[in-house]
Amino acid sequence: MIRVRFAPSPTGMFHVGGARSALFNWALAEQSGGRFVLRIEDTDAARNRPEWTEGILSALAWIGISGDNPVFEGPHFQSENESQHREAVAKLLADGKAYYCDCTRELLQERTGSEHKGYDGFCRDRALSAGAVRFRTPDEGVTVVDDVIRGRVEFPNDAQEDFVIARSDGSPLYVLANAVDDITQGITHVVRGEEHLANAQRQQLLWPALGANPPVWAHLPVIVNEQRKKLSKRRDKVALESYRDEGYLAEAMVNYLMLLGWGPGEDREIMPWAEMVPLFRLEDVNSANAFFDEKKLRAFNGEYIRALPPEEFAARCEPWLDPSWDRELFARVAPLAQTRIAVLSEITANVDFLFLDEPVFDQASWDKAMKNSPEEILSGYLARLETADMDPESLKTALEEVGAEHGLKLGKAQAPVRVAVTGRTVGLPLFESIEALGRERSIERVRAALTRLRG
Repeated sequence: MIRVRFAPSPTGMFHVGGARSALFNWALAEQSGGRFVLRIEDTDAARNRPEWTEGILSALAWIGISGDNPVFEGPHFQSENESQHREAVAKLLADGKAYYCDCTRELLQERTGSEHKGYDGFCRDRALSAGAVRFRTPDEGVTVVDDVIRGRVEFPNDAQEDFVIARSDGSPLYVLANAVDDITQGITHVVRGEEHLANAQRQQLLWPALGANPPVWAHLPVIVNEQRKKLSKRRDKVALESYRDEGYLAEAMVNYLMLLGWGPGEDREIMPWAEMVPLFRLEDVNSANAFFDEKKLRAFNGEYIRALPPEEFAARCEPWLDPSWDRELFARVAPLAQTRIAVLSEITANVDFLFLDEPVFDQASWDKAMKNSPEEILSGYLARLETADMDPESLKTALEEVGAEHGLKLGKAQAPVRVAVTGRTVGLPLFESIEALGRERSIERVRAALTRLRG
Protein backbone atom coordinates (compact mmCIF):
# COMPACT_ATOMS: atom_id res chain seq x y z
CA MET A 1 0.00 0.00 0.00
CA ILE A 2 1.24 3.47 -0.86
CA ARG A 3 1.53 5.63 2.23
CA VAL A 4 2.36 9.28 1.70
CA ARG A 5 2.70 11.96 4.33
CA PHE A 6 2.17 15.67 4.54
CA ALA A 7 4.12 17.18 7.42
CA PRO A 8 3.52 20.92 7.84
CA SER A 9 4.80 23.06 10.69
CA PRO A 10 2.33 25.43 12.36
CA THR A 11 3.20 28.94 11.19
CA GLY A 12 -0.03 30.91 11.45
CA MET A 13 -0.80 30.67 7.74
CA PHE A 14 -1.04 27.90 5.14
CA HIS A 15 1.25 28.46 2.14
CA VAL A 16 -0.12 27.78 -1.35
CA GLY A 17 3.05 25.78 -2.00
CA GLY A 18 2.17 23.54 0.93
CA ALA A 19 -1.34 23.21 -0.44
CA ARG A 20 0.08 22.09 -3.80
CA SER A 21 2.26 19.47 -2.07
CA ALA A 22 -0.69 18.25 -0.02
CA LEU A 23 -2.84 17.87 -3.14
CA PHE A 24 -0.20 15.92 -5.06
CA ASN A 25 0.14 13.57 -2.09
CA TRP A 26 -3.63 13.31 -1.75
CA ALA A 27 -4.05 12.45 -5.43
CA LEU A 28 -1.38 9.76 -5.20
CA ALA A 29 -2.98 8.20 -2.12
CA GLU A 30 -6.52 8.40 -3.45
CA GLN A 31 -5.81 6.89 -6.86
CA SER A 32 -3.96 3.94 -5.31
CA GLY A 33 -6.29 3.29 -2.40
CA GLY A 34 -3.40 4.17 -0.10
CA ARG A 35 -3.14 6.45 2.90
CA PHE A 36 -2.47 10.15 3.30
CA VAL A 37 -0.78 10.63 6.66
CA LEU A 38 -1.02 14.09 8.18
CA ARG A 39 1.77 14.73 10.66
CA ILE A 40 2.09 18.09 12.39
CA GLU A 41 5.75 19.03 12.95
CA ASP A 42 5.12 20.68 16.31
CA THR A 43 8.43 20.25 18.12
CA ASP A 44 9.21 23.97 17.92
CA ALA A 45 7.62 25.22 21.14
CA ALA A 46 7.39 28.78 19.78
CA ARG A 47 5.13 27.55 16.98
CA ASN A 48 3.19 24.99 18.95
CA ARG A 49 -0.07 26.92 19.17
CA PRO A 50 -3.39 25.03 18.97
CA GLU A 51 -5.05 27.68 16.82
CA TRP A 52 -2.29 27.36 14.23
CA THR A 53 -2.80 23.61 14.07
CA GLU A 54 -6.54 24.20 13.66
CA GLY A 55 -5.66 26.58 10.83
CA ILE A 56 -3.82 23.77 9.03
CA LEU A 57 -6.78 21.40 9.43
CA SER A 58 -9.22 24.08 8.27
CA ALA A 59 -7.16 24.95 5.19
CA LEU A 60 -6.77 21.29 4.24
CA ALA A 61 -10.48 20.67 4.70
CA TRP A 62 -11.25 23.62 2.42
CA ILE A 63 -9.34 21.97 -0.44
CA GLY A 64 -11.02 18.63 0.22
CA ILE A 65 -8.47 16.89 2.44
CA SER A 66 -10.06 15.68 5.67
CA GLY A 67 -11.01 12.70 7.76
CA ASP A 68 -14.28 12.41 5.85
CA ASN A 69 -12.31 10.34 3.34
CA PRO A 70 -10.94 6.95 4.51
CA VAL A 71 -7.67 7.74 2.71
CA PHE A 72 -6.95 10.30 5.45
CA GLU A 73 -4.97 9.32 8.55
CA GLY A 74 -4.15 11.61 11.44
CA PRO A 75 -3.35 14.14 12.50
CA HIS A 76 -0.28 12.74 14.20
CA PHE A 77 1.98 15.05 16.17
CA GLN A 78 5.75 14.80 15.99
CA SER A 79 6.08 15.87 19.63
CA GLU A 80 4.32 12.67 20.68
CA ASN A 81 7.14 10.59 19.23
CA GLU A 82 10.09 12.09 21.14
CA SER A 83 10.81 8.85 23.00
CA GLN A 84 11.19 7.04 19.66
CA HIS A 85 13.47 9.79 18.40
CA ARG A 86 15.70 9.44 21.46
CA GLU A 87 15.75 5.66 21.11
CA ALA A 88 16.90 6.06 17.50
CA VAL A 89 19.73 8.36 18.58
CA ALA A 90 20.79 5.82 21.21
CA LYS A 91 20.76 3.04 18.60
CA LEU A 92 22.92 5.01 16.20
CA LEU A 93 25.39 5.74 19.01
CA ALA A 94 25.47 2.08 20.05
CA ASP A 95 26.03 0.95 16.45
CA GLY A 96 28.93 3.37 15.99
CA LYS A 97 27.03 5.32 13.36
CA ALA A 98 26.90 8.46 15.47
CA TYR A 99 29.08 10.05 18.13
CA TYR A 100 29.11 12.79 20.73
CA CYS A 101 30.71 16.13 19.92
CA ASP A 102 31.51 19.03 22.23
CA CYS A 103 32.93 21.38 19.61
CA THR A 104 31.69 24.95 19.61
CA ARG A 105 31.45 27.10 16.54
CA GLU A 106 34.37 29.17 17.82
CA LEU A 107 36.62 26.12 18.24
CA LEU A 108 35.73 24.86 14.77
CA GLN A 109 36.52 28.24 13.25
CA GLU A 110 39.82 28.34 15.13
CA ARG A 111 40.82 24.91 13.78
CA THR A 112 39.75 25.48 10.18
CA GLY A 113 40.64 29.15 9.94
CA SER A 114 37.28 29.93 8.32
CA GLU A 115 33.73 30.55 9.42
CA HIS A 116 32.44 29.06 6.20
CA LYS A 117 33.98 25.58 6.37
CA GLY A 118 31.88 22.69 7.64
CA TYR A 119 32.59 20.38 10.54
CA ASP A 120 35.96 18.64 10.29
CA GLY A 121 35.22 15.37 12.16
CA PHE A 122 37.39 16.32 15.12
CA CYS A 123 35.34 14.36 17.68
CA ARG A 124 34.83 11.19 15.64
CA ASP A 125 37.35 9.13 17.59
CA ARG A 126 37.41 10.97 20.91
CA ALA A 127 34.87 8.58 22.47
CA LEU A 128 33.07 11.33 24.35
CA SER A 129 30.08 10.44 26.54
CA ALA A 130 28.20 13.72 26.29
CA GLY A 131 27.53 16.62 23.96
CA ALA A 132 25.64 17.09 20.75
CA VAL A 133 25.26 13.94 18.63
CA ARG A 134 26.58 13.86 15.08
CA PHE A 135 25.84 11.27 12.42
CA ARG A 136 28.97 9.73 10.88
CA THR A 137 28.78 10.24 7.10
CA PRO A 138 30.81 8.28 4.52
CA ASP A 139 34.19 9.77 3.62
CA GLU A 140 34.19 8.67 -0.01
CA GLY A 141 31.85 8.00 -2.89
CA VAL A 142 28.46 9.55 -3.46
CA THR A 143 25.04 9.38 -1.87
CA VAL A 144 22.42 8.80 -4.56
CA VAL A 145 18.86 10.00 -4.32
CA ASP A 146 16.73 8.44 -7.05
CA ASP A 147 14.06 11.06 -7.54
CA VAL A 148 10.96 10.26 -9.59
CA ILE A 149 10.84 13.83 -10.92
CA ARG A 150 14.53 14.77 -11.10
CA GLY A 151 16.10 11.43 -11.86
CA ARG A 152 19.36 10.35 -10.29
CA VAL A 153 20.75 13.05 -7.98
CA GLU A 154 24.26 12.51 -6.67
CA PHE A 155 25.74 14.14 -3.58
CA PRO A 156 29.54 13.77 -3.11
CA ASN A 157 30.12 12.40 0.37
CA ASP A 158 33.32 14.37 0.88
CA ALA A 159 31.22 17.54 0.68
CA GLN A 160 28.84 16.37 3.41
CA GLU A 161 29.87 17.07 6.98
CA ASP A 162 28.94 14.86 9.91
CA PHE A 163 25.62 16.51 10.71
CA VAL A 164 24.01 16.98 14.09
CA ILE A 165 21.01 14.75 14.87
CA ALA A 166 20.53 15.66 18.54
CA ARG A 167 21.36 18.68 20.69
CA SER A 168 23.52 18.48 23.79
CA ASP A 169 20.37 18.37 25.94
CA GLY A 170 19.32 15.20 24.12
CA SER A 171 16.50 16.71 22.06
CA PRO A 172 16.53 15.31 18.49
CA LEU A 173 16.75 17.60 15.48
CA TYR A 174 14.24 17.72 12.66
CA VAL A 175 16.30 15.69 10.19
CA LEU A 176 16.42 12.72 12.58
CA ALA A 177 12.87 13.07 13.89
CA ASN A 178 11.52 13.28 10.36
CA ALA A 179 13.24 10.07 9.26
CA VAL A 180 12.20 8.17 12.39
CA ASP A 181 8.57 9.23 12.04
CA ASP A 182 8.50 8.29 8.36
CA ILE A 183 9.91 4.85 9.15
CA THR A 184 7.61 4.30 12.13
CA GLN A 185 4.53 5.35 10.16
CA GLY A 186 5.43 3.19 7.18
CA ILE A 187 5.78 6.01 4.68
CA THR A 188 6.54 4.65 1.22
CA HIS A 189 6.61 7.88 -0.81
CA VAL A 190 7.95 11.29 0.21
CA VAL A 191 6.51 13.96 -2.10
CA ARG A 192 7.53 17.48 -1.14
CA GLY A 193 9.01 20.74 -2.43
CA GLU A 194 12.41 21.01 -4.09
CA GLU A 195 13.76 23.06 -1.17
CA HIS A 196 13.87 19.79 0.81
CA LEU A 197 16.12 18.02 -1.69
CA ALA A 198 19.23 18.85 0.35
CA ASN A 199 17.65 17.08 3.35
CA ALA A 200 17.04 14.01 1.19
CA GLN A 201 20.78 13.29 1.10
CA ARG A 202 20.92 13.11 4.88
CA GLN A 203 17.71 11.13 5.15
CA GLN A 204 18.92 8.75 2.45
CA LEU A 205 21.82 7.98 4.80
CA LEU A 206 19.70 7.82 7.96
CA TRP A 207 17.06 5.36 6.73
CA PRO A 208 19.41 2.38 6.17
CA ALA A 209 21.36 3.29 9.29
CA LEU A 210 18.09 2.84 11.18
CA GLY A 211 17.42 -0.47 9.45
CA ALA A 212 14.89 0.65 6.82
CA ASN A 213 14.80 0.98 3.05
CA PRO A 214 14.51 4.62 1.90
CA PRO A 215 11.19 5.73 0.43
CA VAL A 216 10.41 6.77 -3.11
CA TRP A 217 11.53 10.39 -3.38
CA ALA A 218 9.78 13.05 -5.44
CA HIS A 219 10.72 16.71 -5.11
CA LEU A 220 8.21 19.09 -6.67
CA PRO A 221 9.24 22.15 -8.68
CA VAL A 222 9.72 25.51 -7.00
CA ILE A 223 6.73 27.86 -7.30
CA VAL A 224 7.76 31.31 -8.51
CA ASN A 225 6.12 34.72 -8.95
CA GLU A 226 5.92 36.82 -12.11
CA GLN A 227 9.52 37.97 -11.59
CA ARG A 228 10.41 34.26 -11.57
CA LYS A 229 11.52 34.51 -7.95
CA LYS A 230 10.52 31.90 -5.41
CA LEU A 231 7.23 32.81 -3.74
CA SER A 232 7.89 34.62 -0.48
CA LYS A 233 5.42 35.34 2.30
CA ARG A 234 7.17 38.68 2.83
CA ARG A 235 6.65 39.76 -0.77
CA ASP A 236 3.88 37.71 -2.34
CA LYS A 237 0.31 36.73 -1.59
CA VAL A 238 0.93 33.15 -0.50
CA ALA A 239 -1.58 32.39 2.28
CA LEU A 240 -4.26 29.96 1.12
CA GLU A 241 -6.61 31.48 3.67
CA SER A 242 -6.40 34.90 2.01
CA TYR A 243 -7.66 33.45 -1.26
CA ARG A 244 -10.44 31.61 0.55
CA ASP A 245 -11.46 34.78 2.37
CA GLU A 246 -11.44 36.77 -0.87
CA GLY A 247 -13.98 34.45 -2.40
CA TYR A 248 -12.02 31.99 -4.48
CA LEU A 249 -13.85 28.68 -4.86
CA ALA A 250 -12.10 25.68 -3.38
CA GLU A 251 -12.60 23.62 -6.54
CA ALA A 252 -11.02 26.35 -8.68
CA MET A 253 -8.04 26.63 -6.33
CA VAL A 254 -7.57 22.86 -6.30
CA ASN A 255 -7.72 22.71 -10.09
CA TYR A 256 -5.19 25.51 -10.46
CA LEU A 257 -2.73 24.21 -7.85
CA MET A 258 -2.70 20.80 -9.49
CA LEU A 259 -1.42 22.45 -12.67
CA LEU A 260 1.66 23.91 -10.94
CA GLY A 261 4.12 21.40 -12.32
CA TRP A 262 1.70 18.85 -13.75
CA GLY A 263 -0.93 18.75 -16.45
CA PRO A 264 -3.57 16.23 -17.54
CA GLY A 265 -2.58 16.50 -21.20
CA GLU A 266 -4.68 17.11 -24.31
CA ASP A 267 -4.42 20.87 -23.65
CA ARG A 268 -7.06 20.59 -20.94
CA GLU A 269 -6.84 22.84 -17.91
CA ILE A 270 -10.32 23.24 -16.42
CA MET A 271 -10.95 19.82 -14.93
CA PRO A 272 -12.70 18.61 -11.77
CA TRP A 273 -10.77 16.72 -9.11
CA ALA A 274 -12.48 13.40 -9.83
CA GLU A 275 -11.19 13.47 -13.40
CA MET A 276 -7.67 14.57 -12.47
CA VAL A 277 -6.99 11.89 -9.88
CA PRO A 278 -6.86 8.85 -12.21
CA LEU A 279 -4.67 10.80 -14.67
CA PHE A 280 -2.12 12.00 -12.11
CA ARG A 281 1.36 10.44 -12.28
CA LEU A 282 4.44 11.60 -10.41
CA GLU A 283 6.50 10.70 -13.45
CA ASP A 284 4.65 13.37 -15.43
CA VAL A 285 5.51 16.19 -13.02
CA ASN A 286 7.84 18.73 -14.62
CA SER A 287 11.02 19.67 -12.76
CA ALA A 288 11.03 23.24 -14.14
CA ASN A 289 9.88 26.09 -11.92
CA ALA A 290 6.11 26.56 -11.80
CA PHE A 291 4.74 30.09 -12.25
CA PHE A 292 1.97 31.06 -9.83
CA ASP A 293 -0.06 33.34 -12.06
CA GLU A 294 -2.72 35.04 -9.96
CA LYS A 295 -4.39 36.46 -13.07
CA LYS A 296 -4.81 32.96 -14.44
CA LEU A 297 -6.11 31.72 -11.11
CA ARG A 298 -8.62 34.56 -11.13
CA ALA A 299 -9.74 33.56 -14.63
CA PHE A 300 -10.10 29.95 -13.48
CA ASN A 301 -12.22 31.08 -10.59
CA GLY A 302 -14.45 33.10 -12.87
CA GLU A 303 -15.00 30.00 -15.01
CA TYR A 304 -15.98 27.97 -11.98
CA ILE A 305 -18.30 30.70 -10.71
CA ARG A 306 -20.11 30.90 -14.04
CA ALA A 307 -20.56 27.11 -14.05
CA LEU A 308 -22.41 27.09 -10.71
CA PRO A 309 -26.19 26.56 -10.71
CA PRO A 310 -27.81 29.95 -9.90
CA GLU A 311 -29.14 28.74 -6.55
CA GLU A 312 -25.73 27.49 -5.47
CA PHE A 313 -24.07 30.71 -6.62
CA ALA A 314 -26.48 32.72 -4.49
CA ALA A 315 -25.79 30.46 -1.50
CA ARG A 316 -22.03 30.78 -1.88
CA CYS A 317 -22.33 34.57 -1.87
CA GLU A 318 -23.92 34.57 1.59
CA PRO A 319 -20.74 35.45 3.55
CA TRP A 320 -20.49 38.71 1.59
CA LEU A 321 -24.15 39.74 1.90
CA ASP A 322 -25.48 41.97 4.66
CA PRO A 323 -27.98 40.07 6.83
CA SER A 324 -30.56 42.83 6.30
CA TRP A 325 -30.58 42.55 2.51
CA ASP A 326 -33.70 41.19 0.84
CA ARG A 327 -32.76 37.66 -0.29
CA GLU A 328 -35.59 37.43 -2.82
CA LEU A 329 -34.39 40.59 -4.51
CA PHE A 330 -30.81 39.31 -4.44
CA ALA A 331 -31.89 36.02 -6.00
CA ARG A 332 -33.44 37.98 -8.90
CA VAL A 333 -30.21 39.81 -9.76
CA ALA A 334 -27.70 37.12 -8.76
CA PRO A 335 -27.59 35.55 -12.25
CA LEU A 336 -26.69 38.97 -13.68
CA ALA A 337 -23.77 39.29 -11.27
CA GLN A 338 -22.67 35.69 -11.74
CA THR A 339 -21.40 36.37 -15.24
CA ARG A 340 -19.48 39.48 -14.19
CA ILE A 341 -17.47 38.63 -11.08
CA ALA A 342 -14.24 36.66 -10.79
CA VAL A 343 -14.23 36.23 -7.00
CA LEU A 344 -17.20 36.05 -4.68
CA SER A 345 -16.18 39.08 -2.62
CA GLU A 346 -16.92 41.25 -5.67
CA ILE A 347 -20.61 40.53 -5.29
CA THR A 348 -21.01 43.25 -2.66
CA ALA A 349 -19.97 46.13 -4.90
CA ASN A 350 -22.15 44.80 -7.70
CA VAL A 351 -25.43 44.61 -5.82
CA ASP A 352 -25.21 46.86 -2.73
CA PHE A 353 -26.92 49.76 -4.56
CA LEU A 354 -30.16 47.76 -4.51
CA PHE A 355 -30.29 47.61 -0.73
CA LEU A 356 -29.00 51.04 0.28
CA ASP A 357 -31.25 54.05 0.82
CA GLU A 358 -29.05 55.91 -1.63
CA PRO A 359 -26.05 54.84 -3.71
CA VAL A 360 -22.51 55.44 -2.53
CA PHE A 361 -20.99 57.61 -5.22
CA ASP A 362 -17.47 56.95 -6.36
CA GLN A 363 -16.23 60.48 -7.06
CA ALA A 364 -14.03 59.38 -9.96
CA SER A 365 -17.03 57.62 -11.53
CA TRP A 366 -19.21 60.68 -10.99
CA ASP A 367 -16.69 63.02 -12.60
CA LYS A 368 -16.23 60.70 -15.56
CA ALA A 369 -19.94 60.13 -16.17
CA MET A 370 -21.24 63.64 -15.72
CA LYS A 371 -20.11 64.90 -19.11
CA ASN A 372 -21.93 65.20 -22.44
CA SER A 373 -25.04 67.08 -21.28
CA PRO A 374 -25.68 65.05 -18.11
CA GLU A 375 -28.40 67.36 -16.81
CA GLU A 376 -30.37 67.18 -20.06
CA ILE A 377 -30.01 63.39 -20.19
CA LEU A 378 -31.09 62.89 -16.59
CA SER A 379 -34.01 65.33 -16.89
CA GLY A 380 -35.24 63.72 -20.08
CA TYR A 381 -34.96 60.20 -18.69
CA LEU A 382 -36.62 61.22 -15.45
CA ALA A 383 -39.70 62.31 -17.40
CA ARG A 384 -39.86 59.00 -19.24
CA LEU A 385 -39.30 56.92 -16.08
CA GLU A 386 -42.58 58.20 -14.72
CA THR A 387 -44.58 56.54 -17.49
CA ALA A 388 -42.34 53.91 -19.14
CA ASP A 389 -43.03 50.20 -18.83
CA MET A 390 -40.59 48.80 -16.25
CA ASP A 391 -39.07 46.06 -18.35
CA PRO A 392 -35.44 46.24 -19.58
CA GLU A 393 -36.28 46.65 -23.26
CA SER A 394 -38.74 49.51 -22.67
CA LEU A 395 -36.31 51.22 -20.29
CA LYS A 396 -33.57 50.91 -22.88
CA THR A 397 -35.75 52.33 -25.65
CA ALA A 398 -36.65 55.30 -23.47
CA LEU A 399 -33.02 56.18 -22.89
CA GLU A 400 -32.13 55.71 -26.56
CA GLU A 401 -34.80 58.28 -27.41
CA VAL A 402 -33.41 60.75 -24.87
CA GLY A 403 -29.90 60.24 -26.15
CA ALA A 404 -31.00 60.75 -29.76
CA GLU A 405 -32.58 64.08 -28.82
CA HIS A 406 -29.13 65.25 -27.71
CA GLY A 407 -27.08 63.58 -30.43
CA LEU A 408 -25.75 60.84 -28.17
CA LYS A 409 -25.60 57.10 -28.71
CA LEU A 410 -26.79 54.80 -25.96
CA GLY A 411 -23.31 54.18 -24.56
CA LYS A 412 -22.80 57.89 -23.86
CA ALA A 413 -26.35 58.52 -22.73
CA GLN A 414 -26.44 55.75 -20.15
CA ALA A 415 -23.28 56.83 -18.32
CA PRO A 416 -24.88 59.55 -16.15
CA VAL A 417 -27.97 57.41 -15.57
CA ARG A 418 -25.88 54.43 -14.41
CA VAL A 419 -23.96 56.53 -11.91
CA ALA A 420 -27.14 58.20 -10.71
CA VAL A 421 -28.80 54.84 -10.09
CA THR A 422 -25.89 52.65 -8.90
CA GLY A 423 -23.14 55.11 -7.93
CA ARG A 424 -20.63 53.41 -10.25
CA THR A 425 -19.70 53.38 -13.93
CA VAL A 426 -19.55 49.57 -14.11
CA GLY A 427 -21.76 46.88 -12.68
CA LEU A 428 -24.87 44.93 -13.52
CA PRO A 429 -26.76 45.64 -16.76
CA LEU A 430 -28.29 49.09 -16.32
CA PHE A 431 -31.86 48.42 -17.38
CA GLU A 432 -32.16 45.19 -15.42
CA SER A 433 -30.83 47.17 -12.44
CA ILE A 434 -33.51 49.85 -12.85
CA GLU A 435 -36.17 47.16 -13.17
CA ALA A 436 -34.98 45.52 -9.95
CA LEU A 437 -34.74 48.85 -8.13
CA GLY A 438 -38.28 49.77 -9.11
CA ARG A 439 -39.87 52.91 -10.52
CA GLU A 440 -40.11 55.00 -7.35
CA ARG A 441 -36.58 54.37 -6.10
CA SER A 442 -35.10 54.88 -9.57
CA ILE A 443 -36.89 58.21 -9.92
CA GLU A 444 -35.68 59.29 -6.46
CA ARG A 445 -32.08 58.56 -7.43
CA VAL A 446 -32.22 60.37 -10.74
CA ARG A 447 -33.74 63.39 -8.97
CA ALA A 448 -31.03 63.27 -6.31
CA ALA A 449 -28.35 63.20 -9.01
CA LEU A 450 -29.92 66.24 -10.69
CA THR A 451 -29.96 68.10 -7.35
CA ARG A 452 -26.29 67.28 -6.88
CA LEU A 453 -25.48 68.50 -10.38
CA ARG A 454 -27.31 71.77 -9.87
CA GLY A 455 -25.97 72.33 -6.39
